[in-house]
Amino acid sequence: MIAFRNLSLRRGERTLLRNVDATLHAGWRVGVVGRNGCGKSSLFASLLGELEPDAGEIERPRAQRFASVAQETPGLPDHAIDFVLGGDELSAAALRDAAEAEARDDHDAAAAAHHRIDELGAYDARARAGRLLHGLGFKAATHERPVADFSGGWRARLNLGRALMAPSDALLLDEPTNHLDLDAVVWLEEWLRRYDGTLLLISHDREFLDNVATHILHLADGTARLYTGNYAQFERQRAEMLRQQQIQHEREQAERAHLQSFIDRFKAKASKARQAQSRVKRLEKLKGTEAVRADRPFQCEFAAPARLPTSLLGLRDLDAGYTADAPDDHDDGAALPHEQRARTVVLRDVRFGLEAGERIGLLGPNGEGKSTLVKTIAGALAPLAGERSAHKDLVIGYFAQHTVDQLKSGRSPIAHLADIAPRTSEQELRNYLGRWNFVGDRAFENVDGFSGGERARLALALIAWSKPNLLLLDEPTNHLDLEMREALAEALNDFDGALVLVSHDRNLLGLVCDAFWRVADGEVAPFDGDLDDYARWLRGRRTLDTAVSPQMPVAPAPKPAPRKPIADERAVRKRIATIEAALEKHAAEKAKVEQALADPALYASGHGRAGELAQRQREIAAAADALEAEWLELQGRLEG
Repeated sequence: MIAFRNLSLRRGERTLLRNVDATLHAGWRVGVVGRNGCGKSSLFASLLGELEPDAGEIERPRAQRFASVAQETPGLPDHAIDFVLGGDELSAAALRDAAEAEARDDHDAAAAAHHRIDELGAYDARARAGRLLHGLGFKAATHERPVADFSGGWRARLNLGRALMAPSDALLLDEPTNHLDLDAVVWLEEWLRRYDGTLLLISHDREFLDNVATHILHLADGTARLYTGNYAQFERQRAEMLRQQQIQHEREQAERAHLQSFIDRFKAKASKARQAQSRVKRLEKLKGTEAVRADRPFQCEFAAPARLPTSLLGLRDLDAGYTADAPDDHDDGAALPHEQRARTVVLRDVRFGLEAGERIGLLGPNGEGKSTLVKTIAGALAPLAGERSAHKDLVIGYFAQHTVDQLKSGRSPIAHLADIAPRTSEQELRNYLGRWNFVGDRAFENVDGFSGGERARLALALIAWSKPNLLLLDEPTNHLDLEMREALAEALNDFDGALVLVSHDRNLLGLVCDAFWRVADGEVAPFDGDLDDYARWLRGRRTLDTAVSPQMPVAPAPKPAPRKPIADERAVRKRIATIEAALEKHAAEKAKVEQALADPALYASGHGRAGELAQRQREIAAAADALEAEWLELQGRLEG
C-alpha cells in the first residue's frame, strides 16, 4: 500500500500539489494523468525520495522495493543483455561471481555463488533478460552488442528493460511508450497486466491506459482525485462530474454535433470497410464525454488547402534507403552500426499512391522502414531506384521525429513564424498563434523554456501555416499530453487533404486512419484489418517467435505442406463468428471481474470473494487464449 497524507509539493515558486490524500492498494495499476506541468513527474520523484514534500507525508511499507526507468544512459561498453540483467543486481552479481570463481578454479567460491543463485532463483535470469530484449524489439544478433552502439531511442528501451528486470513491489513508469513502436507497446501491455506489484504509470497514450490501468489518479489545479477503472471509465466519470458543475450547455451541444458529423460522414463514406467501421466505433466511444473536451484549454486546426488535386503522389517500383552521404538522423537503422547502414536498401519494389482524402496509418516494428518511407514520400530522401512522381500543386506538411529538436534556440514562436511568413503583419501572426494557444506574451517568450509538449505544438502550428494538402506525421504525439492528442485527432479528422501517420498511439491511429499499411521485412503492403486485428496478429506471431529462445540460432523453417481444400468453408466461417461472439462475452465478463477486483471495499470484507474473482479472471484468460488460437488457425485455413 502507498498512501499520500496531506501531501504538498512545490517546484521553485510554483505549488504543484497541495493537501493530497489518496491510498493506492497493492496490485493496483494506476494511471497518473494530467496536463503537462501539473506535477506528475514530481510526484514520482517524491516517491523515489528524490524530492522532499513541502508538507504532509508518504506512507509505504519499509521493505517495499521500487523500480523506475533511468532518464539517461551513457555510452557504456556493457553488452545489452548484461545491462538489462543488471536490473536484478543480486542475481547479476551471483552469476558474475560464479563465472569468475569457475574461471580461476576456486571451487569453494563457485559453490557459494551457486548456492546464492539457487536461493535467488537466478538460473534463468539471463534468459529472462533475453526475453525482455526480444519483447522490446531487439533482434537476437544485437543482444551481445555494447550499449554505446545504440541510438538514444534504443538506449531508452534498454533502460525500460532494466527496470522491468528489477525485482520490485512497486514499478514507476514515466511515458514508457515514447520510444516504442506499436509491436513493443502491445507486448509491454501484456507484460504489465501480468505484473503482480503496484504499478504507477504516467502516460499520454489513451489506448495504453485503457488496456493497462485499473485506476486513474488525475492531477489538476493542484489537487489529485482517484478514479476506479481505466481511462475511458475515468473520462466518463469526470464528464458526469463536470456536467453536474453545469459546463456551458452551448459548448457541449456544439461539441456533440461536431463529433456526430464525423460519425455520419464516415458511415456514409465507407460503410463496409472494416477499418472505417473500427474508426466509427472509436468515435462513438467518445459520445457522452463532450464536456471533457469542451473543457480543454485550446483547439487546433489545419486550414483547408489552397489546391487539392485528386492524385497527389505516387511511388512506382521504388527502392528506398540511405546512401553514404545521407544525413545520419534516422531511426530505421538504429539497431545497426553506422558503417553497416551507410549504404543500405531498406525497402524494395514499393508501389504506393496517395489521393486526396486518404488517411493511411503505417504499422510495423521500429527499424523496419516506416521513417524511411515517410522521408521518401516527403522528398527528403531520393529513391535508390524506381520513381517518385508528385503533382505540381502538392504541398507537404512534414513532422519528423526530430522536428521538435530543430526549433531555433533563443527565438520566440512569433519569430519562428515570421521566418516562414516574412510579409505577414505581426497582428495576423499573433492571431494565428493564439489559435494554437500561444496567447498574449506567450507568443514572444523564448522557446528554450518551453515544455516538450509546447514545442511540439509550435512545430505543428508552423507546419499548418503553409496549408498543406498532404500531411506526413512521424510520431507527432511523443511530447503531447492526452488533451493535446485529442485536439490533434479532431483537427486531423477535419483536414481535407491526405494523411500518412506513423504513431504508437492506437487511439490516434484508430480515430483518424481509414486504412493501414504494414512496413516490415523490406516490403510495404496493405494490412487487411483494423488495429484489433493487428494486435491479434502480433500475439499469434509472438507465440511462434517465443517457441524458440531468442538467444538460440533459428533453424530454417521447413516448407509448409500443401494445404488441403476446406471441405466446408461455410462451416468454418460460422465457427469463426461463434468464436468472435464468445470472445466478446469473455471480454465483457473480464471487464466486470477487473472492475470488481479494483474496488477497495472487496478487500475489507474478508469473505474470500477476492480469491474467487481472481480465479475466475485466470479462467477467463485461459479460455480466451484457447479461442484466439483456434481463431488464428481457422483464419489461416481460409487465407491459405
